[in-house]
Amino acid sequence: MSLGQRVSSDHQLARLLQIGVVLEEVVESRAAHHLESLPEDEREAVDDEVRALLVEAAEESADHRERLEALIDDLDAETVAYEEINALVDAQYGPPEDTDGVLYDQLCNEETAYKFYDDLIDAIEASDVEFALERDRLLETLYDIREEEKEGVEEVTEIMEERA
Repeated sequence: MSLGQRVSSDHQLARLLQIGVVLEEVVESRAAHHLESLPEDEREAVDDEVRALLVEAAEESADHRERLEALIDDLDAETVAYEEINALVDAQYGPPEDTDGVLYDQLCNEETAYKFYDDLIDAIEASDVEFALERDRLLETLYDIREEEKEGVEEVTEIMEERA
């Protein structure tokens, strides 16, 4: 996903932050449901390292969502409820076939989130607009989230390489 432009208004910023919230809700929902959706024999084969990864990913995404929602609140905008996104995720995505599918899906989710935040930061930094919320707070929050997504990509990649 490439934003390819500057963020030019509070409204546009709110929309982009709302996209981040939805992205985090999808990641949270997928991570939380991976183990439940695996066939019983595959579920038992998932080791503690992968279980911990998925739990951490769900918790991290929930934290990111809450941090983004706080920024959106300062812009007097609203977000989509987690329950609505969770229901859509359940309806849209089928269960992964195996542990490798779980890891691959988690890697895609982490990479997508990292790239989104990287592009969003670039678009905000390229803008000279004064937003209704403090620019330093906005960017600091996004830098922190982007760094956590980068660490998630690295963690999943490391697990996948160990298994190769």
